[in-house]
Amino acid sequence: MAFGAVAAAHAGCFSMALSAELGNAGLKPDTIRTTATLTFEKQMAGWTVTRIHLDTTARVPGADAAAFDKLAQAAKAGCPISRLLKTEITLSAKLEAMATQG
Repeated sequence: MAFGAVAAAHAGCFSMALSAELGNAGLKPDTIRTTATLTFEKQMAGWTVTRIHLDTTARVPGADAAAFDKLAQAAKAGCPISRLLKTEITLSAKLEAMATQG
């Protein structure tokens, strides 16, 4: 299902963003594991992804819980997939005319 790919992409993107935030703070993670769970709800327009929950666990030598939480929140805000899922969606749709047979 395509939504599984969205969840996987979000989890991977967040992990990379968190690794970068940690690195910028002078911390080197041993491991980062993230899963993303999407919530679907039936709305007027149809089935819609209404929430995504990121669940991450990391082993980071020298990090304390408060600093880690602050960096994780920054990674969530800065992750390109997080920003994508909050963005306006626009559409340009063009139908090419079919050649008439004669």
